[in-house]
Amino acid sequence: MLRFLLLAVLLLVAAWAFWRLMDGVILALGGTTKQRQQRRERAPAMKLARDPVCGTWVQPGEALAVSARGQTHYFCSAKCREEFSRR
Repeated sequence: MLRFLLLAVLLLVAAWAFWRLMDGVILALGGTTKQRQQRRERAPAMKLARDPVCGTWVQPGEALAVSARGQTHYFCSAKCREEFSRR
């Protein structure tokens, strides 16, 4: 009985590994229609701005900002914004 149970588990693991491999091959070859549609529906990449003081990348919509010389600069913290303003 134990031998049968171990054989069944081994077959299930082998089948799972085979299907994972096949999914990878199908995806590498272009994927199914459903997978291609999901890739198209993903949100577009968000543009990031670099903090001119410490170099951290920030999201412009959520960052602190200062306009200087006709250009908007974005900062990760009030400390970086203050240091930039002192320059």
